Amino acid sequence: MARQTGKTTLARMVSDGVRPAHVFDLERAACREALSTPELTLGDCSGLVVIDEVQRLPQLFEVLRPLCDRSSNPATFLLLGSASPDLMRGVSESLAGRALFVPMHGFAIDESGPESQTRLWLRGGFPRAFLAKSEDATWRWMEEFVTTFLERDIPQLGIRVPAEALRRFWRMMAHYHGQIWNASEIARSMDVAPNTAQHYLDVLNGAFVLRVLPPWHENLKKWQVRSPKVYLRDSGMLHFLLGIESMNALRSHPRYGASGEGFALEQALALFGERDAYFWGTQRGAEIDLLLLRSGERYGFELKCTDAPAMTRSMHVALHDLRLKKLFVVYPGEERYLLHEQAEALPLTALMEPTTDPGHARRG
Repeated sequence: MARQTGKTTLARMVSDGVRPAHVFDLERAACREALSTPELTLGDCSGLVVIDEVQRLPQLFEVLRPLCDRSSNPATFLLLGSASPDLMRGVSESLAGRALFVPMHGFAIDESGPESQTRLWLRGGFPRAFLAKSEDATWRWMEEFVTTFLERDIPQLGIRVPAEALRRFWRMMAHYHGQIWNASEIARSMDVAPNTAQHYLDVLNGAFVLRVLPPWHENLKKWQVRSPKVYLRDSGMLHFLLGIESMNALRSHPRYGASGEGFALEQALALFGERDAYFWGTQRGAEIDLLLLRSGERYGFELKCTDAPAMTRSMHVALHDLRLKKLFVVYPGEERYLLHEQAEALPLTALMEPTTDPGHARRG
């Protein structure tokens, strides 16, 4: 989960209702000092133990393993982090079989409400950006977030990448939002080696500001796309990096369709979960923007920025080749209607309705 998505606020709400509860915020020097001898400090804790920004002390993972394995474990540990364990230097213990990982998004449409769809799309789901008093305040917050993220947060993970190089790559990814990843093409544009471009991608993906959506492929008699798609997770951050400051500017921008696709993608994943999520495409042009595997069934999502989507040849191919149980064509309109006995056009807000429930894997 990225920084500034409300993890700390939510954890404090949980800990306020639990006794005993212990909170260690590793952004504070006093808490880091308290955990300089973690075996002693954490070994004496009982109840709920919240460790915020755990990526600041990656060696804690190794200490937590024996604590979690105690026969009469008196404590439950809630770890909050802004980086994937794969990105954190010094993590030698995965806590496999001992930890449940729960991704946390910024605000989603089921939280902001359907009436705030346009605001959520333009500003994104970071709480301070969404709740800012004006668009100008939103973009000022975005600039501060990007600067702090590149100049402080990334170096604290032990990653040595020049801030300006990573900023340039991040901005370039905004222009490639929703496209197939091609390390060689990006590397040529930046005048770096392909493995350097791949490293930059891994850093921003591991810090949860980019999404790398893997391709689905199986033994079909067709040439299938084998490279992932890349998206900026937050639509507001996308618009900031593209210099889009209003809905009028967005509607006339060349990346309008890609922005809508990424926004709808993140809403679907927030509602139905990120597990077993893919895109699918063939070399001959058939594709599905999002494929979810749920309860042994396959559900497809086509994400369109059109007024009245219709059934296409590509959708027929996907229904047949992927053996989809249902195909949802999500668009920014208001009417819900059938396109085919297995395909339905529906507004983005209809993703929240109980009848749109892939495998009953709904948040909350």
